[in-house]
Amino acid sequence: MDDLFLRLANPQGESWRIAESDILREWSKSGSATMDLLLQRGEDALDEGDAPAAVGHLTALTDHAPDFATGFYTRAAAYATLGQFGPALQDLARALQLEPRHFPALTQMGVMLEEMGDADRALAAYRESLAIHPHQQEAIDGVARLERQQQGTDI
Repeated sequence: MDDLFLRLANPQGESWRIAESDILREWSKSGSATMDLLLQRGEDALDEGDAPAAVGHLTALTDHAPDFATGFYTRAAAYATLGQFGPALQDLARALQLEPRHFPALTQMGVMLEEMGDADRALAAYRESLAIHPHQQEAIDGVARLERQQQGTDI
């Protein structure tokens, strides 16, 4: 994984796209077919707009696979969809405790903190995410937006 993260952080060329895909694929594997099925059901429920069902599937996943960062990251997305930012932030913190380089969790944290009006912590989360994966447009846009706000040039 370290080699993938080195390629991900490389600002030159396009090899970062393959590295990103490989990292996300590796993170999606729990090591258990049953847990992978729960993740898939949770993701499918989210895609179908059924966040409560997603939370149910993903809670079963996190209960049975407490060391699987992607379970917590995905459940955080479901909680955020429901407007439950407290539980979502707790799940993101757990995902980052398990996998400190989980750049999607850092970016999602930045988005939620920004929505909650905590610009300083949101900016820090976006910057930390970009230090790992400098090509994330959502984090790039978040940093630019918050820096404009801090400078008083945001309209």
